Amino acid sequence: MIRSILLVGICLATFGSALLAADWPQFRGPNRDGGTEDSGTPTQWDDSTNLLWKQKLGGHGSSSPIVVGGKVFLTSYSGYGLDERNPGDQSSLVRHVLAFDLGTGKPAWDFPANASLPEENFQGFQALHGYASSTPASDGNLLYVFLGKNGVGALTLDGKPRWSQSVGTGKHNWGSGTSPVIHKNLVIVNASVEGSGLVALNKLTGKQVWAQKGVRSAWNSPVLVTPASGKTEVVISSQGEILAYDADSGQPAWRCPGVKDYVCPTVLVHEDVVYAIGARAGMGVAVKAGGTGNVSPLWEMGKGSNVSSPVFHGGHLYWAHEGRGIVYCADAKTGEIVYEERLQPNPDRIYASAVLAGDKIYYVSRNRGVYVVAADPQFKLLAHNQPLDSSVFNASPAVVDGKLLLRSNEYLYCLGK
Repeated sequence: MIRSILLVGICLATFGSALLAADWPQFRGPNRDGGTEDSGTPTQWDDSTNLLWKQKLGGHGSSSPIVVGGKVFLTSYSGYGLDERNPGDQSSLVRHVLAFDLGTGKPAWDFPANASLPEENFQGFQALHGYASSTPASDGNLLYVFLGKNGVGALTLDGKPRWSQSVGTGKHNWGSGTSPVIHKNLVIVNASVEGSGLVALNKLTGKQVWAQKGVRSAWNSPVLVTPASGKTEVVISSQGEILAYDADSGQPAWRCPGVKDYVCPTVLVHEDVVYAIGARAGMGVAVKAGGTGNVSPLWEMGKGSNVSSPVFHGGHLYWAHEGRGIVYCADAKTGEIVYEERLQPNPDRIYASAVLAGDKIYYVSRNRGVYVVAADPQFKLLAHNQPLDSSVFNASPAVVDGKLLLRSNEYLYCLGK
């Protein structure tokens, strides 16, 4: 639960969406594809150029910032697991939901949630990203957060808790970190670590509406697609197959052979085609949504990424391999690789997903800065920006009104011209 002592009264009013066109309300942006037509974001920056503000964070985290109604929201954790050599005592672990003013960076509020223990020890894969890797989502009225074993919770945009709901108590030595998606009156989460499947909760009460077991080795977040049939599907990339369910009822819709390994990258949807990449050796699959039963892929390819997700621009897919420092461009119709280029200077690791702003793609590395690449089938490195601090950068940026919101373990940055 988000906080056992804060199971407060439930808001039963029916809300309409209060999102603004410029908001970035969830993981990977308005369309959950990592892209925006906003072309005003800066290409280069440093401590004295195009840095509008920076704000010290009270804890570490890998979740991405979101922006709703002039506020920036993200999650972090404190008290335990800040140093692998001396992690401390798990009993001190606290997860936080934080809010900041978009214009100034000034902190607005901090909602703490005592961790549900035991958690995985801070070592190995868990130490690569910590205990706050799930990005919040908002419908413009409430903020929805998934905090692993702590469950799913809803808060007002002023930081007041509305409800909390457990979705399982499982844990894994790779940790937890999928992000929720909102569909009509539902909040849908991939709780495959905690509860072995997808769970849909009523967004006003937190009560379970439907659940589906059988999602395997999946550390990616669910995505919505509405094919020609008009019935919205929720799609997830599971080990060995891509799974689609009716978003309203949770009933299975179709399944397609997919990535033959555990899967971290979130699928990308463009029009009615679903693109999935993943696997340590590299693999990609495209499939048309809207089918029934067992369906066949449109194409398969032998390249992919083990962690970060792709973006779509001008009929092409773009992504970065997390460990090799290689960026890819592929023809979205055929899966044919158009280019395969190694970034220079070579990054150590890239765990953040690509973000597309206008005709620029941002690749955030863990320790060696941000690479800006032209969204063009001819490779062109536009800039390499040095890290703004010495901590780890795992989060994908958010883009709002010509501003780039970038977070590290230590700071939240607002970059703009």
